[in-house]
Amino acid sequence: MLQMICDETGMGFAAVARVTDATWTACAVRDTVDFGLQPGGQLDLHTTLCFESRAARTAIVIDQFSQDATYCGHHTPAIYGLESYISVPIILPGGEYFGNLCAIDARPAKVSEPRIVRMFEVFATLIGMQLDSEKRQWSTEALLSNERETATLREQFIAVLGHDLRNPLAAVGATAELLSRRVQDPEIANIGKRLKTTASRMARLIDDVMDFARGRLGSGITVSLQPVDDLGQHLRAVVDELCEANPSREVLCHLAIAAPVRCDLARMQQLLSNLLGNAISHGAPDAPIVIEGSIDAGELVLSVANGGDLIAPETLSRVFEPYWRPASSAPGGGLGLGLYICKQIVSAHAGALEVQSTVEFGTRFSVRIPVGS
Repeated sequence: MLQMICDETGMGFAAVARVTDATWTACAVRDTVDFGLQPGGQLDLHTTLCFESRAARTAIVIDQFSQDATYCGHHTPAIYGLESYISVPIILPGGEYFGNLCAIDARPAKVSEPRIVRMFEVFATLIGMQLDSEKRQWSTEALLSNERETATLREQFIAVLGHDLRNPLAAVGATAELLSRRVQDPEIANIGKRLKTTASRMARLIDDVMDFARGRLGSGITVSLQPVDDLGQHLRAVVDELCEANPSREVLCHLAIAAPVRCDLARMQQLLSNLLGNAISHGAPDAPIVIEGSIDAGELVLSVANGGDLIAPETLSRVFEPYWRPASSAPGGGLGLGLYICKQIVSAHAGALEVQSTVEFGTRFSVRIPVGS
């Protein structure tokens, strides 16, 4: 751009300058006359006409100082030995004054020609637009960086908090166990049982938070893969436990896992527990929950389906997001991490977890995991 200015005007020096109310700084320079100014170099603002151009927010164009009625006696041409001069303000789209696009020479030049002035004005506008674009990009990147740092700190805090809560919660659980054994005092024993239930729920919430933090902080949910010969029995134990805790719900369980599966047994139990717990929480109370498990084409196929309100198509893609809960969720129904953790467990087993919600089949979560992964 500066090269084009010099070629079109015949002037030997052109620059983009940052001009404030106190400083004049060269940002880009084209110098073929050894004026001696490099990018980053500064001039005394009051020795330049850019000072006056900035104050008036208008261009200053002079073909020949020695014959100009207004500027023939000005100190700027005397200081720098100039005859021709043009300076056009660079103003950002939002109205902020950035500086000037200018050119100078010790020889006269026809810079007042309309095409030359128009060229400077167009270039100044383009520079302003580019600067504004870069400024907005820098601002966006800074905001994103701050958001990432805040998110990391938040998740680190969650992880530390979850870890530090384990010890006092263990003490609460132990106290609840002792109270529940006070068979000679039924009222105290009942209090102990309720406290045990509450402590167990708190422990599950802390486990969810810890798993979430590990997943978000980069280490991911860890799995220890070992061949499990009787996975169906272990999964059935999870179903029985939740059925016992929810005796009013009908659960139909069909597990026919006839081959060993290389997996993390505890994580697989956690996976089914979360999926079944989700079905109990959000499924219709009068509709059965159907659990199916089998081996198909070298994959473990596990599904949990429930009746009730369908998940809207526009929200299906969000069900595995952390902290997401449907609008119909009752208060106190959890943190909204269960399905996110399910997704992480399945991914750690190199598998896939999908959800469908249709009138024909209800809401069905389907897991496929390679048997020998």
